[in-house]
Amino acid sequence: MYELHPVQRRCRQFVETMSRATLDLWVGIFVTIGIAAILFLALKVGNLASVGSTPGYHLQAAFDNIGGLKLRAPVKAAGVVVGRVEQIRLDPQTYQAVVSMKIDRGFQFTKDTIASILTSGLLGEVYIGLDSGGDTKMLADGDRIAKTQSAIVLEKLIGQFMFDKAATGTAPTTGSPASEPGAGTAAAGAAK
Repeated sequence: MYELHPVQRRCRQFVETMSRATLDLWVGIFVTIGIAAILFLALKVGNLASVGSTPGYHLQAAFDNIGGLKLRAPVKAAGVVVGRVEQIRLDPQTYQAVVSMKIDRGFQFTKDTIASILTSGLLGEVYIGLDSGGDTKMLADGDRIAKTQSAIVLEKLIGQFMFDKAATGTAPTTGSPASEPGAGTAAAGAAK
């Protein structure tokens, strides 16, 4: 068998070592990019990417029920994100949830703005919607939004519907002839 010259052997070892080092370098680069992408996505999902990044002013609003509203939930006006929820606490005197929001400086709202807790779709995210009024005075840092609309809780609506039907003694009708009074006996007599 043909044997390599010592210089050729050293060259081959150098090339193998060099390609191994290059491979290790590329693997390291791809792992670093992968970790950076996962970190970026985690910050985006957790709404942490915008925390403290933009200057803004603080507003407060009191709600009877906040539903599933969470910290860092978006605050939207006409579908545009204008801020984030910073704090949620329970007022011990009124037993209302007081929500503190940070609004970006580029957006100003009137004193008669209405704050509503809304949901994107049936199972979507819960957010605060701001509807500006016609007042000429603007809300300032630390102001409280006077007009609010609490979250609509589906379980309460179903419960009210059920208890209302039970209290009146009526059952929901389907509109078919069999659901009318006496229709069942007439249909039974006609079948004989």
